[in-house]
Amino acid sequence: MVATRAYLDYNASAPLIAEARAVMVVALDAANPSSVHSEGRAARRLIEDARRDVAGLVNARPEHVVFTSGATEAASTLLTPDWQMGRGAVRMGHLYVCEADHPCILGGGRFPAAQVTRIGVDQNGIADLEALTRALAAHDKAGGLPLVAIHAANNETGVIQPIGRIAEIVKAAGGVLVVDAVQAAGRIPIDMSAGYADYLILSSHKIGGPKGVGAIVAQSDLMMPKPLVNGGGQEKGHRAGTENLPGIAGFGAAARAALAGLDEMEQVARRRDGIEAIVKELVPDADIFGAAAPRLANTTFFAIPGIKAETAQIAFDLAGVALSAGSACSSGKVGPSQVLKAMGHADSLGALRVSIGRATGGEEIEAFRKALAGVVARRAGKEKAA
Repeated sequence: MVATRAYLDYNASAPLIAEARAVMVVALDAANPSSVHSEGRAARRLIEDARRDVAGLVNARPEHVVFTSGATEAASTLLTPDWQMGRGAVRMGHLYVCEADHPCILGGGRFPAAQVTRIGVDQNGIADLEALTRALAAHDKAGGLPLVAIHAANNETGVIQPIGRIAEIVKAAGGVLVVDAVQAAGRIPIDMSAGYADYLILSSHKIGGPKGVGAIVAQSDLMMPKPLVNGGGQEKGHRAGTENLPGIAGFGAAARAALAGLDEMEQVARRRDGIEAIVKELVPDADIFGAAAPRLANTTFFAIPGIKAETAQIAFDLAGVALSAGSACSSGKVGPSQVLKAMGHADSLGALRVSIGRATGGEEIEAFRKALAGVVARRAGKEKAA
């Protein structure tokens, strides 16, 4: 029986922070934010305060933040051929995504499969910029503008993409850039005012806010995608439906805390390095994927040769340690992850993802050490028996 558990799966969902919980309790009793009476205006203030805080996390303008039910809805909204500029229509002729993207990007949104091109990555998980440049150079603008969607930081490896260079390539080709910043926001600085992206995708529960709320952040509101959810005029007509007030309020509180905590990422990186030192000590032949590339301070993705990731994950769970075998969005699959395949590791038995946060302490890391030692001992026993 495990007395206490160690939670090392922040990339799947970070624990709800106290500040978010407190404001959500207040928002639960709030009125409809579309009502014009005093109670409705008070509810509206909660939403606009949260909008300001979410914008502040990525240095954007609050009026360019559109709240959604999560990152997947945000992606489905943005990944469409049909856009609007004022009263006119704008067409996106083709979508370009990265082989290592999250499933909500790889799915292509509202684009037909024939209008989606995947750009490969190198062995470290960095997008092939030469291939992207060639693909955009060959794009036929007669059918519409090129739309490029890519993750800022990988959800499995933590590898950070060179978004600045990608933005230059897309701009030179006259394209539009959508950046999935779900894992990056709150872990690396993001500055929309510096032309980081045309559109950004964010998720509340990755930064300590509640589940079921996300956002689209636009560089400007001159051109926006045709709405996915139609009906009322909420979110300036970009996303209809009564707003998830408690979720949005919690998102705002989490964004404010995440921005304040950016200066703690060096400490998080030291803890991550300590975890990897344990892996190298106990499993000298372990593969740590993406270690040669810039990575998020909180993420380690490693494989134990000879052991399936799913088997090792169960062993860790029984030992009281929560971690993932790849992405939580596809953890029920069997075989290597799409990310590993894209990086050239199709023959891998999978990998374990350890993802931590500012609150992760020494006791949790020690629990990881003990659990990993147990997995290694069982592997040694099997090898001896064979």
